[in-house]
Amino acid sequence: MRIVSLLGAAVLLAGCAGPSTSPSTAPTVDDLAERPPAQVPEPQADTPRDEPRSPLLPSAFFADGAEAFIAWRCTPAQDLIAAFPDDHLRLWSGQGHYRLERAVVASGTRYVKDDLTFWSKGERAMVESDNGRLECQQDIRRQTLTRADHPQSIFHALGNEPGWMLDLDRDSPRMTLVTDYGDERRTLDYRLVDLENGRQASVTLRSGDAAEPVTVHLEARACFDAMSGQPYPVRVRVETPERTLRGCGQGIERP
Repeated sequence: MRIVSLLGAAVLLAGCAGPSTSPSTAPTVDDLAERPPAQVPEPQADTPRDEPRSPLLPSAFFADGAEAFIAWRCTPAQDLIAAFPDDHLRLWSGQGHYRLERAVVASGTRYVKDDLTFWSKGERAMVESDNGRLECQQDIRRQTLTRADHPQSIFHALGNEPGWMLDLDRDSPRMTLVTDYGDERRTLDYRLVDLENGRQASVTLRSGDAAEPVTVHLEARACFDAMSGQPYPVRVRVETPERTLRGCGQGIERP
């Protein structure tokens, strides 16, 4: 989740396939923290000999060992995604990603980052800071993709209308783009054009083939599959000469 400070009326922020947004005077989850985390990349969990040989991706694209991504529907209108590794919380909103540390609490589970707090008990949660509060209800849960599912990929994305898939190779800067419900398949070398870490982590990749220019934009923001509503931590935009494809994706975890 990414948190922006209030400038007059707050803006309701949703996932990439969530409900339409509208202005409101109530605080959103992206107004609930004031100080962004340091823009420093977090280490990947791989051991040195197991590290991918393709360009590394921001840690905000990964579940960091959590078994699942969980969608939360909050009031005021807001769509969040959470992943729960052993000792911390990863949280995505329509504006960014946050890592909260586990804290002591009498009941339920509580995580804290500066003045931002996520407290959950069962299928309900409360997100609050000095600026306000969100009441949240757990929704769809999706198992994290691992190398057992995509052994050659460091990142997997998909979208609809028409159906497409994108995989970034684990061992080289190469992408495979499958479009038109599987009828067309392209494997292209790419270069890293831009990378940002921290709360607003993003990556831009561009194919090196002038005859088949493909640009891929990845942003760590709450994303929901347009057909199934399943939660993902990364919004994906693929620009080709023929069209622009939009969908969701995630970094591939170790088993």
